[in-house]
Amino acid sequence: MSTMSLTRPASCTFAPEATASDAGVAGTGILLSFMITAAFSIILSASVIFAEFRGKQSIIRRKLLNSYSDSQILQGIGIQSVGLAKMNSLVPYHFFLIWMLSLLSMATHNATLLALVCDYRRDWVIRWLRQLLMFVNLALSCVSGIFVLQAVSMGLDDQTLPIACVWHTEGRGAPSTAGLSYAGTIAVIAGNCAIFGLATWYLHSRTQRFYKAVQVVGLLLMTAIALGAAIRVILLSQAFGNPSVQLSDQGEREWSFGQLLSMLVLIFPLISVVEITRGEIKVAPPVDDDRQPLYDGELQSIGGGFQTNMFKK
Repeated sequence: MSTMSLTRPASCTFAPEATASDAGVAGTGILLSFMITAAFSIILSASVIFAEFRGKQSIIRRKLLNSYSDSQILQGIGIQSVGLAKMNSLVPYHFFLIWMLSLLSMATHNATLLALVCDYRRDWVIRWLRQLLMFVNLALSCVSGIFVLQAVSMGLDDQTLPIACVWHTEGRGAPSTAGLSYAGTIAVIAGNCAIFGLATWYLHSRTQRFYKAVQVVGLLLMTAIALGAAIRVILLSQAFGNPSVQLSDQGEREWSFGQLLSMLVLIFPLISVVEITRGEIKVAPPVDDDRQPLYDGELQSIGGGFQTNMFKK
């Protein structure tokens, strides 16, 4: 948590009629970046999966998909960290948008995992790094979800008090129509934990039973989650829809360097694609599972022994 957040406690005694916009977490460029990356990644994941069904290789698409996934999960972790660090100033409206963006990040990464799982399994360093990022993203998402759940239960989800006030004020009580939101929030938190468990099993499992069925069902589920989160962002944000609170300015609809930078990040993976196409970067083709056993990076036979440390040669 930031020093400013610690030194400036949330003011929970008076709720202003309007709150300032925050383009850093809910600007047009930020939201578009998350949604476009999620759309590209899911489409590429589907393309890679169905190409594998036909026995075709897809080196460029794999490289592009991996780049977008890396970018998305790191941005998801980053924006959630910013939201928790600014809990003494961010209102529930902004905090909820951040939570929806974290769902987009999760859906993007899991869709990529379904498509590139064999690549991750062969390198134990990359596999456990993915596992760590998945856990950090889940932990932050669960914490953010608990704040959102508390805001709904206290009837503060459409108020201009900081999100930290959900623990320091009695609120006005949940309205009679909040039952669906309350149940939906609990379902999303529980679903995130369940999906994390399944993704962990899928990432580390040595067996390949129901492999294609898991890919297809998982991809459909991740697509549904991403669509649901994107629709909520579009309807609720000032950039595209009607916010649930009164904002004092139109800052989230204005384009600034930060918004443009978020969009320019989408171009970076395309540079690698051009370099691969031009032959400036060589990428090894994917190896079929029946040609090379999984987990060969963890247990390499060397003179009758096994290498378990990546730094040993």
